[in-house]
Amino acid sequence: MLQIVYRATTEVDRGQVVTIDEARGQVTVNIHRDATADEAARALTSEVQKLLARCTWFQIWRGRVLCADSDSSLAVKYEADDVVDRMKVVEIRESQGLVTFHIARSASAPMFALALTRALECFLAGGQWFQLWEGEIITMDSPTSGLAA
Repeated sequence: MLQIVYRATTEVDRGQVVTIDEARGQVTVNIHRDATADEAARALTSEVQKLLARCTWFQIWRGRVLCADSDSSLAVKYEADDVVDRMKVVEIRESQGLVTFHIARSASAPMFALALTRALECFLAGGQWFQLWEGEIITMDSPTSGLAA
């Protein structure tokens, strides 16, 4: 099973807005709870690109497997957006090799952390993403034994 959890917290390294921890089937994204949507979007884009650059995450798009170093590349962007409804908080747009998360600019870090976590549950359930962890392919259908707590 794959799980990506966003947390609004003060437990972020000094001087950083976002930190990311990865384990088998699990990514924990810590966002400083006082970060604005603009600050978080910039930091999230930067940190997630570093994660993708390790080539452990893959997108399946129309039968093709894409990763950060594939011909088509793979990127994830976060954008603070005035058009996204504050009640909805997050909108996801996916195309070949690109996923864009639009975050309501007026949302607080705790609001968009929760909304991102919920949105990613549905997004990953679509079965178009997998993780390569120490030689093992982890999908939404993978058993949770060994999953980091």
